[in-house]
Amino acid sequence: MKKTWTGWGPTADQPQQHYLVEPRHLGGGGDLRFVAEYLRASGWKDISRTGGPIVFDSPDRTVRVGFDPTSMPGGWTVSGQAVGQQPAWHATFTMAVPIEIVAGFTDTLTKHRSAHAPNVWAPLEENGWETERGQHFTAVSPDRNAWLQYHQSEPGQAHWWAGARTEHGRTWDAVFTPTTPMHLVQGFSAALSDPTPVMRQRGEVPATKWIRTTSVSVRPSELGGWQQARITAARAATWARNSWAAARPRQHTPTGPYTTAGGNKSRR
Repeated sequence: MKKTWTGWGPTADQPQQHYLVEPRHLGGGGDLRFVAEYLRASGWKDISRTGGPIVFDSPDRTVRVGFDPTSMPGGWTVSGQAVGQQPAWHATFTMAVPIEIVAGFTDTLTKHRSAHAPNVWAPLEENGWETERGQHFTAVSPDRNAWLQYHQSEPGQAHWWAGARTEHGRTWDAVFTPTTPMHLVQGFSAALSDPTPVMRQRGEVPATKWIRTTSVSVRPSELGGWQQARITAARAATWARNSWAAARPRQHTPTGPYTTAGGNKSRR
């Protein structure tokens, strides 16, 4: 009787229980490699120290992405230097911001800007978020438990602020200075409002009644394949971008890589 090969042992590639969690803004932190491996595959330099914070520098050394669970309040920080007409900017994400939402911001850092003017609010409205024009411009999720706001306390004092809550209180915050390039904030808002569930392992599902979970069996090879597909896409995009840059005639105009996203322009 012919036997079917089952791997290198009785437990090789056995299905494991995972959960699809929705809405994604209450999905919990997730696997840090989702961001880190994508940055590495996109040509960012990993300057992390063993046992220390995660730190990546962009290829042109103008942007730094870091994750430090020991700082207060702990989480991700992204800082951009002043370049040309683009002022310096800063963004922070606390520990429980779902990694897929953080990636909406950090993935956008690795890509060419679209020729179209960015619109932070468009993805939110397309995905059923309600926008409110009061003292501050705010978008609220369909379940009313997550939001993105352009907050201006007084002239010259403004910032982008996003957050989420459960029955236990505030779960996470994300804050961007008003000079943060708008296409990056749009990348964040698109990932924030994406209705696609996020996947979490057993033990990583947040303890809240305000989420819906679906149990699924997933093989380690499937998880690895999905992650590898994401990494392969990043490498391909980086190769194409570098090839295009190498073939492009040199220009001497002193324009920066980003466009300012502060002041009243941020509110449109």
